[in-house]
Amino acid sequence: MAEKTYLAVDLGGESGRVVAGRFDGAKISLKQYHRFANGPVNLGGTLRWNLISLWSEIQNGLREAASHLNGSAVSVGVDTWGVDFVLMNGNDELLGQPWNYRDSRTDNMIQKACSRVPREEIFAETGLQFLQINSLYQLLAMCERDPELVSQAKRFLMVPDFFHWCLSGSRVVEFTNATTSQLLSARTRDWSWDLLRKFEIPTDMFPEIVSPGTSLGGLRPEVADFTGLGRLNVVAPATHDTGAAIAAVPTSHTGTPSWAYISSGTWSLMGVEVQDAILTPEALQYNVTNEGGVDGTYRLLKNIMGLWLVQRCKVAFAARGRDIDYSELTQMASDAEPFRSLVDPDRSEFLGPPDMTTAIADECRRTGQPVPETEGQFVRCALESLALKYRMVLGWLENLTGVPVEVIHIVGGGTQNQLLNQFTADACGRPVVAGPIEATALGNVLLQARAAGDLSSLAEIREVVRSSETLGEYTPAQSAAWQDAWGRFQQICDA
Repeated sequence: MAEKTYLAVDLGGESGRVVAGRFDGAKISLKQYHRFANGPVNLGGTLRWNLISLWSEIQNGLREAASHLNGSAVSVGVDTWGVDFVLMNGNDELLGQPWNYRDSRTDNMIQKACSRVPREEIFAETGLQFLQINSLYQLLAMCERDPELVSQAKRFLMVPDFFHWCLSGSRVVEFTNATTSQLLSARTRDWSWDLLRKFEIPTDMFPEIVSPGTSLGGLRPEVADFTGLGRLNVVAPATHDTGAAIAAVPTSHTGTPSWAYISSGTWSLMGVEVQDAILTPEALQYNVTNEGGVDGTYRLLKNIMGLWLVQRCKVAFAARGRDIDYSELTQMASDAEPFRSLVDPDRSEFLGPPDMTTAIADECRRTGQPVPETEGQFVRCALESLALKYRMVLGWLENLTGVPVEVIHIVGGGTQNQLLNQFTADACGRPVVAGPIEATALGNVLLQARAAGDLSSLAEIREVVRSSETLGEYTPAQSAAWQDAWGRFQQICDA
């Protein structure tokens, strides 16, 4: 087949970019045309997203890509993080400044929600883990803080769906991101109308839910003219970045979940691919989540705090005049004493502390461990703790599915941390396959290629990734020290 090009707008918590995927029928190659900063904006003591600025950057990136593609682009699709959303009135005006999920207004909102609807009932309906960042608790906080504003809402769009509206005028929410909201029924795969009514959340603002690969129409005329892309087709990929990344896991396994994945970045999303949501009491006890995947699958997974700990330690070091790049920090961690200090990465104290090193030091004091003193000790503490958390979650996943995991695939930007990859293999006692780094963008463009008829199945998408990418392999080294650390870590998590 003649080479075709698909455009991905890939937005993360720290940055966004516009990427072109060139597909020749057998292999895919990516080229980045524009990259831009992203992050929470402090506004009046709150944390918000500057979505209007992001939209401007997206248009600039598409214009830059169009100037190089000579009309070869077939479609464009957007993926972002989950849970965040916009509300719009009947005239398509934004209601308020869109909130950032790390804003503190959702503190204690889970407890308030569960006092109205039992925790067991919420989980049995949605299958989602209880995180205060979930859209449900954000909406409840808005209803409590500003009910008049919520009453004006006629449209609820999650962040990638908002940008699809900007591109094409579509007014739908894509399935994979909708499942992160804790507003969706895992049984019906539609909005949980009964749950919404019980929480007195207005129901008429929730639009149609569409599947990954749905065509949303052509670019708005003004966007077509500005970018030079013409009336390019807009396609909803898996709009949740993790959903797109897992579509690009280069596994050849099919059927039972004999492989696990870690989408590694600011967050670590660790899970297995299953056909139906697992809604058992054990799943509730482990506080795992069932997020939507491609072809009606579910991603049974656990959100783990991830490399956020290292990122924020780096910020804290820089604030003290020690601006050290990630490669040097990783080398410092490699040289540091093993297993000196461990923490549970998922403690709420690490969600958004003013200084991550202070938060880690305080936690080490609380659990009676040596406080890290050097940059290498802080980063090693974070990386070893992450690897041991992966081991814990792996055990939960195997218990819930009844299927032993044979290999762990790590995808995303975190695959560049070779030390963490090896720690993961050692802690979990499983071989690790690392790559692709650009799993999210690959999943985005290849799902568009499938929507165009260039691929026919999820298995074919993964075969293309295997053929196109160089993967790293890490063999576990059995170590009594890791086993001892595992015992300590379990006690720390229970403390």
